[in-house]
Amino acid sequence: MQRAGLAVARLALAVAPHARHIWVACGPGNNGGDGFEAAHHLKLLGKRTVVTCACDPRNLPWDAAASRRRALEAGVEMTESVPSGFDLCIDALFGIGAIRQFQEPYLSWIKAINSSGSPVLAVDIPSGLNSDTGAACWPCVHADFTLSLLALKPGLFTAGGRDACGEIWLNSLNVSQPAKPCAVLNSQPGPFIRKHNSHKGSFGDVAIVGGASGMEGAATLAATAALHGGAGRVYVCFLDSAVSPLSSQCPEVMCRSPDGIIYQDLVVVAGCGGGNSIKVHLPRIILESYRLVLDADALNAIAADKALQQIVVARRPSTTVLTPHPLEAARLLNSSSHEVQANRTQAAQAIADRFACTVVLKGSGTIIASPGTMPRINPTGNAKLATAGTGDVLAGLIGARIAGGGEAFEAACDSAYRHGSIADTWRPSSTLTAHSLAKFL
Repeated sequence: MQRAGLAVARLALAVAPHARHIWVACGPGNNGGDGFEAAHHLKLLGKRTVVTCACDPRNLPWDAAASRRRALEAGVEMTESVPSGFDLCIDALFGIGAIRQFQEPYLSWIKAINSSGSPVLAVDIPSGLNSDTGAACWPCVHADFTLSLLALKPGLFTAGGRDACGEIWLNSLNVSQPAKPCAVLNSQPGPFIRKHNSHKGSFGDVAIVGGASGMEGAATLAATAALHGGAGRVYVCFLDSAVSPLSSQCPEVMCRSPDGIIYQDLVVVAGCGGGNSIKVHLPRIILESYRLVLDADALNAIAADKALQQIVVARRPSTTVLTPHPLEAARLLNSSSHEVQANRTQAAQAIADRFACTVVLKGSGTIIASPGTMPRINPTGNAKLATAGTGDVLAGLIGARIAGGGEAFEAACDSAYRHGSIADTWRPSSTLTAHSLAKFL
């Protein structure tokens, strides 16, 4: 606790060096003890430090009570009301314990923290955020900085975590990892290097099957992404025969009939803009495709048809990728999108285990899961991706990476990272459309 408090104080000085009046909101447990220690150090460094703590000191854990005494001896002010005029707030209310319904005065304190306009530093995790799942209760502290202690927590990076945590820092406190991780952060892929002695056949073929009436744009985006993502040749099989060829939009992409292509010879990306028309083609696609990415309406059709589910499960291991958003994931699990979002990592792993495939659960902190593999949480991406068609781009990119020789799980991980990193580096004042995203690949 003393090391944690010192780490908090040091980070407070780094992120708000000019702050003079610091409010430390302490809770009734060990997270509050870290706050007492931080207040003690900040006071010794000349800061006006005010601590609020509503619990009876006799009910504090013994080490938190000792930290409180040190803070008092250093001259830290103790009060039960929110101070005025503070220029930094340290949230040390509730850490990684069970999320509960907040009572007064903690309810008012969290509201005061969020409305203050002053920088907020959360100790370990913002109060109200589930450290395992990223599910946020109301109200939840919205921090500008979060200092994760001992180890990073999955909830910092997915669901509500990215919005609640701000800039994330880690201090291991010189303690070795206390337990086996339940997930790992997805890492930046290495450079995609083409040998000089290569040709278009060296990088595989991708076929996009989708684009029902009125939705041909989704298939076009997936095809464009596959082309710019590195596939040697890309075919698009529109489900609407009335759609005109792509020669004016993307002359490199070849059009074929869904019934006139040999699925065994290439990577198939099925479902982008597929509508209800995709269902009749799915049995052949699933049975014959050697490597397969299933997206959008293909997932909806599978969720509603147990026979299709059975042939997906029967496919060869490590040859299939599903790319659901939360509602599509809920349909596959026969649950609700709220339940999926309440524990995204668990939901992604449940789909992966049920269908014996790699799953890319899209959203804030995309989860990539596969049977027998540690789930990965993707750290790249932002709200610029919250626009129509970006999921089709991701599906096409995954298809291209698999066509180039990538194993399904690694291809999904690499593609998710690359897809999100483009959004992270996009011009701040400019909208990122799916078409621009696909071409930027």
